[in-house]
Amino acid sequence: MSKILDEVLAANRNYAGSFGKKGELALPPARHFAILTCMDARLDPAKYAGLAEGDAHVIRNAGGRASDDAIRSLVISYKLLGTREWFVIHHTDCGMELFTDGVIRGLLANSLETATVDATGWHDVGKGPGSTEAEYIDWLTVHDQTGAVVDDVRRIRSHPLVPKSIPIYGYVYNVKTGRLIEVPAATEAGRAA
Repeated sequence: MSKILDEVLAANRNYAGSFGKKGELALPPARHFAILTCMDARLDPAKYAGLAEGDAHVIRNAGGRASDDAIRSLVISYKLLGTREWFVIHHTDCGMELFTDGVIRGLLANSLETATVDATGWHDVGKGPGSTEAEYIDWLTVHDQTGAVVDDVRRIRSHPLVPKSIPIYGYVYNVKTGRLIEVPAATEAGRAA
């Protein structure tokens, strides 16, 4: 086994040993809200939003973007599990700001190995084969963080499966301070009708 696998399994044994009544938590989130946020390891939604297990749905992807799959999860969260408010929370210093669709497509076309980055940009250090399948993916990169929050809230708000009664709030999490900073234009776009 790898060191990481050993560490994860040991942590799980400790966690399960004090699991207690958590097995009795209800399926719907107790606080009736959902968060769409980035997968960045520096973000801990439970801490920055004051969550305990069972409180809220947290949907994570690269950039916290309103992809089709994220919207699918939000619709399930509302329709089947009763969430009534949603947050879109991006963050400062996001890795999705460091490349474009063209860059990642080119890197993947050359090699599937991990690339490197320096002051001159991204470099493929692996040997092929790569794959052109990356051409068919919208990587949802970010060039303007607050603008992306507004775009994502608007996309969710305008989706035909999203009820107008759900307020959608837009924020940027500051990775240097831990603070949530409202994006007023996003919150306005996500206002419930």
